[in-house]
Amino acid sequence: MSKSKTFQVDQKVVYPSQGVGVIKEIIQKKFKDSKIPYYVIYLEVTDMTIMVPVDKAIELGIRPTVSRDEATKALDLLSEDYEPIPTDWKMRYQMNLELLKKGSIRDIASIVRSLYHRSKVKELPIQERKLYDSALKLMEDEVSISLRKSKDEVENMIFSRLEIEK
Repeated sequence: MSKSKTFQVDQKVVYPSQGVGVIKEIIQKKFKDSKIPYYVIYLEVTDMTIMVPVDKAIELGIRPTVSRDEATKALDLLSEDYEPIPTDWKMRYQMNLELLKKGSIRDIASIVRSLYHRSKVKELPIQERKLYDSALKLMEDEVSISLRKSKDEVENMIFSRLEIEK
């Protein structure tokens, strides 16, 4: 019934829409008549500790941080051409929110790219601006870990790619 532990103590993981965290420990908690293993994950960005059942971690989208190669591909995606996004901000917001929940680095990069360019055309509504800021922060955090660079360096890399003229 119990799946094997996918992650290890001290491993950095990404919790979609929450950010990068570190597995501090794996504990057993009693529930009814059985003991359930939980990951205890510390999210530095919000200074929050969360507990996630080991059996539910993958289902919740928790994943290891991406490789150096995947981080570079996500950065490269920022300067690629893309399909125009809907002008209806509610539809656009829902679409991007779904991508954020999926939580892959490529999905996050595509949110950053599309909303950055949209904001150059017209100011983003508040909810969409918050979504953009969250996606940007998630991307900065994960790419900085994968490339072993400071968040400031990664932020500069992101914006230099976004501002490439097509």
